[in-house]
Amino acid sequence: MTKGKDGNGTDARELASDVLMEILERDGLSHVVLNQALGKYQYLEKQDRAFVTRVTEGTLEYLIQIDYVIGRYSSIPVSRMKPFIRTLLRMSVYQILYMDRIPDSAVCNEAVKLAARRRFQGLKGFVNGVLRTVAREKGKFAFPDDSVRYSAPRWLVDMWREVYGEDTVRRMLEAFLAKKRLSVRCNFSLADRKTIRESLEAQGVSVEESGYSRNILYLDGIDYLEALEAFDRGWIQVQDLGSSLAAEAAAPKKGQYCIDVCAAPGGKSLHMAELLGTDGFVDARDISQAKVNLITENIRRSGFSNIRARVMDAQVPDRESEEKADIVLADLPCSGLGIIGRKPDIKYRASLQSVEALAGLQREILSVVWRYVKPGGTLVYSTCTVSRKENEENAAWLAGNFPLRPVNIEERLDRKLWSETMKQGYIQLLPGSYPGDGFFLAVFERV
Repeated sequence: MTKGKDGNGTDARELASDVLMEILERDGLSHVVLNQALGKYQYLEKQDRAFVTRVTEGTLEYLIQIDYVIGRYSSIPVSRMKPFIRTLLRMSVYQILYMDRIPDSAVCNEAVKLAARRRFQGLKGFVNGVLRTVAREKGKFAFPDDSVRYSAPRWLVDMWREVYGEDTVRRMLEAFLAKKRLSVRCNFSLADRKTIRESLEAQGVSVEESGYSRNILYLDGIDYLEALEAFDRGWIQVQDLGSSLAAEAAAPKKGQYCIDVCAAPGGKSLHMAELLGTDGFVDARDISQAKVNLITENIRRSGFSNIRARVMDAQVPDRESEEKADIVLADLPCSGLGIIGRKPDIKYRASLQSVEALAGLQREILSVVWRYVKPGGTLVYSTCTVSRKENEENAAWLAGNFPLRPVNIEERLDRKLWSETMKQGYIQLLPGSYPGDGFFLAVFERV
């Protein structure tokens, strides 16, 4: 249970409410707003930082379900509530339903106090009444469908069911709500596995092998990533298992030249730089200086000299790059439906219309960057989403409209990831069916 105010006058519950207000009422991006808040309040005790993170992420993960519960016991529709009261009820209901270590009475009392501090004295009775009713009735109500049960928009559940069936979709939705561990890729050019693991464990971090890639570790018990020796020295790079497979699927050979057209924050580029060796080179590009700065910082930590980062718009043809690259990595902007487990607000921002628009944007970029691949070279198209329009349909469009031939990737990835589609040059990885995020990749050879 959070201690409340610390010596600097910061209350963890109040901070959580501010973070959620910024995300839910002012359209802030969850990972950006939360990271900024935790960075600003580094002096908070570890348990308070953990409380803010848990309440923020949990409220977002279960938002549809929470609003359904509030709607059952509130005389005022959620959409018509005062923004702060709406946020206060949402985060408090999450605590009542999913944080057993905090007594329900404490959740109710602290919510009433916070309402008063924010000058909503007249609504204290309303807040108290709704929350105490939820606490009394929890466990008695049944959710009407999987959209409410798993807090996923109905259009999204329906779209996935048409393709994957009910059982697979339920596994996906359960995986999105499961406890998250930080996935990192090891940079074995700087330190061996034993050194990396011992360093992490010496700083109180729990380390587990992925079982699908020798490069990937799962970490738990981290308070502040930047304080880890392994991170500071560039021994580890934050990267999901699925994302790490893009470079492996490209099957680079020492000394080759690679262009990564949408590279930020640089995980795939750095992985490729490691695999290419000192004789190879990676040209990491992205659309803005801010994105390039992220890549540059990761290059600095990693210690690689065979990679550069520069600002370039992937939609604008670069004539000097045509037929120059042995490998082109095109991990393109997408709906992000595969990473809902780490960025839960994505599911509330996405729509069928945005999926259509992004699929079109991807085709615009692909129609430019395929030309950078030299004859006999490799194009890797990937996304962190689960959407046929952005994935399988775009892969088929590539093969049908350009001199690109799908490459059998069965021997390039771990056998535990096997899928019949690997023979056709692509794989769609689904949360709940393997340990990582939703991820798609397709590999082509230019003929």
